[in-house]
Amino acid sequence: MPSASPQNFTEQPNRWQDLLAGLSIAGLLLPEAVAYSSIAAVAPQAGVIALFAGLLCYGLFGTSRFAIVSATSSSAAVLAAATATLANGDPQLRSALAIGLVLVTGAFFLLAGLFKLGSVTSFIAKPVLRGFAFGLALTIILKQVASVVGVPLTNGILVHFLPQLLEQLPQWNWVAAGVAAVALALLVLCARFRRLPGGLLVVVIGIAASQWLNLPAYGVKLIGVIDLSLEVPKLPELPFTDWLRLGELAFAMVMILYAESYGSISAYALKHGDRISSNRDLLALGASNLLSGLFHGMPAGAGYSATSANEAAGATSRLAGGVAALVVLLIVLTVLPYIALTPEPILAAIVIHALARGLSLQPLGRYFIWRRDRLLVICAVAAVLVLGVLDGLLLSVAISVVLMLKQMSAADIQILGRIDGGHDFVDLHLHPTAQTVPGVLIVRPGEALFFANVERILGSTLHLIRHSQTPIHSVVLSLEESPDLDGTSIEALQEFFVRVRGEGKQLVLARLKDSAQAALAALPEVQDTQVILSGLSVDGAVQQALRTSA
Repeated sequence: MPSASPQNFTEQPNRWQDLLAGLSIAGLLLPEAVAYSSIAAVAPQAGVIALFAGLLCYGLFGTSRFAIVSATSSSAAVLAAATATLANGDPQLRSALAIGLVLVTGAFFLLAGLFKLGSVTSFIAKPVLRGFAFGLALTIILKQVASVVGVPLTNGILVHFLPQLLEQLPQWNWVAAGVAAVALALLVLCARFRRLPGGLLVVVIGIAASQWLNLPAYGVKLIGVIDLSLEVPKLPELPFTDWLRLGELAFAMVMILYAESYGSISAYALKHGDRISSNRDLLALGASNLLSGLFHGMPAGAGYSATSANEAAGATSRLAGGVAALVVLLIVLTVLPYIALTPEPILAAIVIHALARGLSLQPLGRYFIWRRDRLLVICAVAAVLVLGVLDGLLLSVAISVVLMLKQMSAADIQILGRIDGGHDFVDLHLHPTAQTVPGVLIVRPGEALFFANVERILGSTLHLIRHSQTPIHSVVLSLEESPDLDGTSIEALQEFFVRVRGEGKQLVLARLKDSAQAALAALPEVQDTQVILSGLSVDGAVQQALRTSA
């Protein structure tokens, strides 16, 4: 995830536009917050608490003017899967585990921000994230269908519950299905009007229809009481082994929230030319989740649907999120008892509408061009459908990390030559017209040196030195891809210095970053073998090698 300086808007904030945007998205945020609580299998107020915590903390500490931090469908699904696995049917334990997981997630985000890990590339590759999102959207939508039609699911994995859902087709509650279908049609219609709060409008219509048609008499369930009487913040009482397990699960939660949040944040920053700070956003996400967890809320992140709705509504600063929070608070203080009368199929329709874009195959198309990306997408989708949400996520992350390590460990060594007689040096394999420098072998690793590839790369370099087709007196090793060196790399370079000196060749290390140069300069082998450490360009290092060998 790239790091940048604090935001510097190219557009001036407009308070009236922010006011209108805040009013518009408030009608979307409240119904979605309650709906995502049902996905997470927690009390309806948990999503509302996460909404307030996210809007408050990100509004104070975040850097994106469009990001809306609240409960998200992906984190809700992971929360449900994680707590169900650990609780073994105990509802009180499940509630305590949910609180603990949100708190640990917030702590991990804060630590990442304090240690300035915002510039670290996400471990979830884009094809994996897209594939996971597709499989997750399909799973959640079908679970919502099962909930609407009254089919109890004994297994949360799609390949198991889909046949169960179809087998019980004669027992479906078709009245509830009809309510959800009408609500979904209204949401699609309202989506054509940018500033129309379709979610809130559908909830109001649903409440009125429920009372007028007496829908509960036909087996249509209502969401029930939303209790926002906040308790005194305290840590859940859990054994140490449960906290350790929550730490493992929180890592997965951070990964998915990190990828999802910064995907939406960076996309709109790039679109509008804004400058953002990834480390500050990590701190903001940490504060949001800690505050939400303390008051028994859900995990919070910058979901794409809410963020895109905020941008589409015309927001120009984070003031829009603050206005939305005030509007939601006003709704909660005045009409909260009526919201409890909302039919559950209405919430299901809101979830299905929000996730429908995740079922589009168009974003996946670009990843089917390359074999590796195609493999990542297929594995991610299959993992969610076959293993379930949590295990599917963990396997997807593992696949992404393994392929990243495989790529780095399989890095080749490039032989460089001068292009067009200028100062630039390029890979001879890709540019056969480039010219070598007489007497100098110039090589560059294709990836950063680290414990898994350094010995093979340096061994290949020694092989090139010993079997060079033309006489050489100097070797230039460009380490521009290696800003830092681990212990294994330093040990391997120590041995490499001695071996090159034993071959009677002069060695120049080019494009060294300050930290790598400082680590190597402290080695006695550098003095003993007269290795030249240089931060110069490859051209500068070649000139230095020619001068010292003359």
